[in-house]
Amino acid sequence: MELKEVLDKALVVVEEAAVFIRSQAGKVREDDIITKSKNSLVSYVDQTAEEILVTGLGKILPEAGFITEEETVEQLPSEYTWIIDPLDGTTNFLQQIPFYAVSVGLVHKDQILIGIVSDVENREVFYAWKGGGAWCNGEEIHVSGRTEIEEAIVATGFPYASRGNLPKLSAAFDFFLNHASGIRRLGSAAIDLAYVACGRFDVYYETTLNAWDIAGGIILVEEAGGKATDFKGENKMLKNGEVIAAPEEIHTAVSAHIRVIFES
Repeated sequence: MELKEVLDKALVVVEEAAVFIRSQAGKVREDDIITKSKNSLVSYVDQTAEEILVTGLGKILPEAGFITEEETVEQLPSEYTWIIDPLDGTTNFLQQIPFYAVSVGLVHKDQILIGIVSDVENREVFYAWKGGGAWCNGEEIHVSGRTEIEEAIVATGFPYASRGNLPKLSAAFDFFLNHASGIRRLGSAAIDLAYVACGRFDVYYETTLNAWDIAGGIILVEEAGGKATDFKGENKMLKNGEVIAAPEEIHTAVSAHIRVIFES
């Protein structure tokens, strides 16, 4: 399999989905919105974007399976599997807050081979393939050169499904509030990872994520020269929904602090 060739074809499909999402911004009515669970919303936009992605990507690799957020296709992991979030940041989209993305990852067994994150409203497409570096709109990108937490801009999310873990989450947030240069919360894990990859953020950490939230972004960070692991420093992010992404030196310091908090 020629990864760059697959990537180039997948970029066309992702752009089709992004164009559709942009065309629907501000047009979704209240009765178009379904509440899947508390703080989890979906509309016809998510579903149609996913259908565009599944149809297009299915033509590129007919043998590949799919794991998708909206389950518009049978969920069949295979030797090669597309992991898709058609609209990461649905609440932002519905509120017309311009931070939402299409996220696509191609996984071979447990290894991510290709990642694409399309920042829809900002018209930035981040992409990477194994061994090929990380790119945004044709320009190669790299993680920041910062080495100290005190210099770092840290991004995180608020995992509503993890209310029982609030003391540890609060302790982690308090640590960065007191030691980092600043904290940001955009509401899209895919964009957070892309922004680490291009050096806008220095650290991103979060828990209680789904594989489709992060599959497209993890390889961006790695191919941009950074490091991404779960809270234990292992490569089980897609399975346990934890991620710490940062330049390597900062990653070492951040993961040490988070490990102490979450293993206590």
